[in-house]
Amino acid sequence: MSSHREAPEISKDPVADGTDVYAFVSPDRPETVTLIANFIPLQKPDGGPNFYEFGDDVLYEIHVANSGKGKPDVTYQFKFRTEIRNPKTFLYNTGPISDIGDTTWNRPQFYTVTRVKDGKSKVLGQGLATPPVNVGKRSTPDYASLGAQAVHQLGRRRVFAGQRADAFHVDLGSIFDLGALRPFNEAHLISMPNMNGKNAVQSYNVHTIAIQVPIYEVTAGDGVPTDPMSKRAVIGVWATASRRKGRVYDAKRGKFVGNGPWVQVSRLGNPLFNEVIVPMAEKDAWNSAPPANDAKYTKYVNKPELAGLLPVLYPGVFPNLAAYTKPRADLNAILMTGIPSGVVEGFQNYTGPVQSDMLRLNVAIPPSESENSLGLVGGDAAGFPNGRRIGDDVVTIEIRAVAGLTIPLVDPSFTPDGAASAVTDGTTDTNAPLLEAFPYLGLPGGGYQTEPGTTQAS
Repeated sequence: MSSHREAPEISKDPVADGTDVYAFVSPDRPETVTLIANFIPLQKPDGGPNFYEFGDDVLYEIHVANSGKGKPDVTYQFKFRTEIRNPKTFLYNTGPISDIGDTTWNRPQFYTVTRVKDGKSKVLGQGLATPPVNVGKRSTPDYASLGAQAVHQLGRRRVFAGQRADAFHVDLGSIFDLGALRPFNEAHLISMPNMNGKNAVQSYNVHTIAIQVPIYEVTAGDGVPTDPMSKRAVIGVWATASRRKGRVYDAKRGKFVGNGPWVQVSRLGNPLFNEVIVPMAEKDAWNSAPPANDAKYTKYVNKPELAGLLPVLYPGVFPNLAAYTKPRADLNAILMTGIPSGVVEGFQNYTGPVQSDMLRLNVAIPPSESENSLGLVGGDAAGFPNGRRIGDDVVTIEIRAVAGLTIPLVDPSFTPDGAASAVTDGTTDTNAPLLEAFPYLGLPGGGYQTEPGTTQAS
């Protein structure tokens, strides 16, 4: 999946595990850009009595690069603080919660937002309340209202932190069963009947950090870039989570306490990068490294393992891809440098030659009136890999790119296999409906409303 359990060590630390990063020009406020980072994957809505929450001992950050160096020029930091109002009860809430300030919510969280720019820190907001999780119809009877109360205005900025419905969709059960795609089961090396894909993330929640800021705050120079071909129009975006270098258990306080400097333990830029590109033995190291040091991973982008597996897993379906031996300059541009001018007419999101995994967003390209979920591949320049909108079908886009669909952009002599333009995991966006306004992600599923599924061993 995008990055829900992408590396061995961070999969054991879900509170610090980033799942998805989004960056797009806000459709309803096009003078702003929205940056979203999701954490704490695969939250079952009925997972009480200790429901999911941000970590007080984790530093969550969203970074923006605008100088072409693969290093943060602007960073938004989020630090959380949890209270226990009634230490005598095991309950998350002692009655209905109709307002995020209600004392019936026994374990509220508050946070501080800090902007770091040019080495200088400025607190943008503090004591900001998150909403509770969606416990159920009795405990959180009007969850939409609770979520709306947790959208805070900070000058021209808006910020939200709290539980949301996961918007990512992917057929995990099939893809990780020897790279199978259900719509193409019959063509697989181990053949089975074709069928529709199954969205494995449907009904799960995540914890979202979202901030909406004026475009001029994250771009280099003065004013808002309006020329899509200007290098000032492109920003790079990624998110990280960090923990203190030392961590010991304090028996008197009954919890672990961190000491020392912050150490990065999770990172995410482009969806599926660490998941699919980086080998198992290097995934944890990738999570701890900055994008500026990503040149060592270029060899895996230029010759991705999945591109070699597709012709093996689907015999006879990808003969042209199997015969292609050149470095994948198309994937290198999409993932590591941004697409330079001259490749796609009227478009570029090039950040320079520094090899670095980041979402790259050209802020001078306005939001689309009618979004195409295939983004740039589908002719919609406002979508992935130009940043990433919530509704972009990144699994299909990236599978088709790896399968060779984008090679002609840089090598006109190559003819993609017919399947490259049709390959998909077969899932559609069956998650909760998105909101029309910030923070855009849909309302999280409620615990009481959850209907557990069934598990089949064969």
